[in-house]
Formats: sequence, structure tokens, C-alpha cells
Amino acid sequence: MKRDFINLIDFTKEEVLSIIKRASLFKKTRHSNSKSRKVLDRKTIALIFEKSSTRTRVSFEVAINELGGIPIFLNVRDIQMGRGEPIKDTARVLSSYLHGIVYRCFKHEMLCELAKYSSIPVINGLSDYSHPVQVLSDLFTLYEHFGDIKKLNIAWVGDGNNMANSWIEAHLIFGFNLTMACPKGYEPDHQLLKKALKNKNFKLTNNPVEAVYGADVINTDVWISMGDEEESEQRKKDFKGFQVNKNLLKKAKKNAVVLHCLPAYRGLEITEDVIESKQSLIFVQAENRLHAQKALLEFIFKKERSV
Repeated sequence: MKRDFINLIDFTKEEVLSIIKRASLFKKTRHSNSKSRKVLDRKTIALIFEKSSTRTRVSFEVAINELGGIPIFLNVRDIQMGRGEPIKDTARVLSSYLHGIVYRCFKHEMLCELAKYSSIPVINGLSDYSHPVQVLSDLFTLYEHFGDIKKLNIAWVGDGNNMANSWIEAHLIFGFNLTMACPKGYEPDHQLLKKALKNKNFKLTNNPVEAVYGADVINTDVWISMGDEEESEQRKKDFKGFQVNKNLLKKAKKNAVVLHCLPAYRGLEITEDVIESKQSLIFVQAENRLHAQKALLEFIFKKERSV
């Protein structure tokens, strides 16, 4: 049976940890010879993107290449999906040509429908609901830096967006302390919140200082995501006070680290000096997309091969 990767919660704690540990090995041995380079030998993986991308596109293309596969980039405007072909038709046709699909889309429902009708693995490259490949990489970054993820105090400051949803799923899997500070009206998904609020070590607040107090990790994202551009001015007003800056960083632990999935709008959700500080793991986090995605692809396609 095929394994899709639609949300982080699709995988168990043991499976996520195995991918993280494998990513660590890939990072250490990237330029050495490895049998794992052949895990995608003669396999073609399509990258279907509705949204523009730097890290997701490039890291997946390189990862597929380094595992011996062939990536095909498909802008949705260039295929019949962009002209209204039913997604279930596209799914079945592409399944007869390809071995896997990475889909970066606006609507999560489209992703779920593609996975439902595809007979090949489908990976969520980002949707309006979640961004599991990014958070998988972020967890690897924290594992690499701290070791035991479960013991961490993690703060989220900003929009309760797809990244926030995936961080809640990571909390539900690993059980680390998670405090989220979001402006009123910008909270994460209601159903996820309902699950998380049952845990004593999860908290939702409207106060960024409360969220970062004693934190090991401060995590943020853009205030204006792709598709929210018309709300730009209102969001800037609503998110006032939610900027990750030096003053906010002082409320966290002395050796706290900062994460941002990028792209960052310097001077809005995060300041230049924090991005460039010694406490920033932002560019390590970006590099780790490659290694985490190699480990994810290997995990999925080794499962495929063993069926």
C-alpha cells in the first residue's frame, strides 16, 4: 500500500524520528558514495506547483536527483489542471506515467483529492492547511542542535497559519511544551486546537512575551502569506506587537534559538539583527530542507519497494 505524506500527523513518532536520524546521516555523508543514492533509480517524480517557491522546489529537485531519480517541474498553469480538468482525472493519468508527486497548492482539499485518486505516493509541498515537509526539516534542525526534542519549550509568535498547524501536529506527536501567541482572529485550526488544549503543556495566548518567556526556541513566519495580499494593510495593524526582535528575544532563555521558514520580510515579523544573530538557525533550517526531504523520499519509496 502506498504511503502519502499529507500531514505530519500521518506518521508516528517512531517514523518521524527515523526520518530525522536518517536526515542527519544524509547531511554527514552527502558527498560520499551510498547505495541510498539509488533508492529512486529510474523513478520520475513530478513537482506540481500552484505557488511560487525557492526552498521547496530546489530542495526537492536536488534531493530527487541525488537519490537517482528524475524530477519534472510542472507549473499548474502549464497542465490541464490549470484549465479546469477534474483533479481525479489528472491524478489517474499522472499515476500511469510517474512514480510520485509533490504537490504545492492553495487548497488542502485539492491535495487530499489528488492523493485519493493517485495510485502513487503524494507529498504535501505546502497547502493552506499545513506545511509538513517544512516542519519535518525544522524538527531535524532542533534535533541536530539540542538532541531530545521532547524536553524543549517551543514558542510560536505570529499567524496561526499552515506552519502553526503543523507545529501543533508536531507537539501532538512529540509532547514538547508549545506556547502559541497569535492575534485575536488569527488562531490555528479549531479542530487541532481542540486536541492540543487537552494537553497541559500546550497554551494559546495573545501575548508574545508570555509565549517566549523561558523558551528554548522562538518560531515565526510571515504575517502576509501567499493569497493574503489583499489583507496586507489590515494584517500589519493586527500583528503590531508580534514582531520577533531583540527585546522579545531577551524574554526567552539566554541560549534560545530562532527559526523562520523563509522568505522573511525583515522589519515586519522579524528584525534584521535577529535574523543575522548568533541565535538564528534560520539558514541551517533552510539547508536542512534538502537532507530531510532526501530522508522522507527514501522512507516513502523504500516502503513502496517492500510491498
